[in-house]
Amino acid sequence: MGHIMNIYYCYSCGYRKVFEDYAGIIQQKYPEISVIGANYDPPGLNMYLSRLIGFGKMIIIMCILSGVNIFAWLNKPQPSWWSWCLENKLYACMMMFFMANMIEGQLVSSGAFEISLNNIPLWSKLETGRIPQPSELFQIIDNTLQFSKMEMPNFGQ
Repeated sequence: MGHIMNIYYCYSCGYRKVFEDYAGIIQQKYPEISVIGANYDPPGLNMYLSRLIGFGKMIIIMCILSGVNIFAWLNKPQPSWWSWCLENKLYACMMMFFMANMIEGQLVSSGAFEISLNNIPLWSKLETGRIPQPSELFQIIDNTLQFSKMEMPNFGQ
């Protein structure tokens, strides 16, 4: 009988390498377990807000590079900061790009490293605040596999 281990990790936190290392040692010790990893999506509206900021960032950069006065469309006077952006296109675009990326990164960063085996939660970094040591994880896996092999008595018959 094959078992499936799911590991959901925070890609933007750099946990992909940790996942790959853990998947390798788990496959080595437990060849009957298939390890599947995926990004842990941030909670709530953070992902949508991050995408909206990314889209807005690209529009503003295109307006700066093309020299479009977006305030004229809104029938508003052009602010001095927008004039500076149009005069210093390279700096303005770089600043916009890096600031928006920083905000997007904060929105999608979950800090997660969640492990489950056959849909049974084994470990949650969100709850414990840390990633398990391999020996801890092996003990939890051994206990879970042993528990799943036990036959439950039939009380109704």
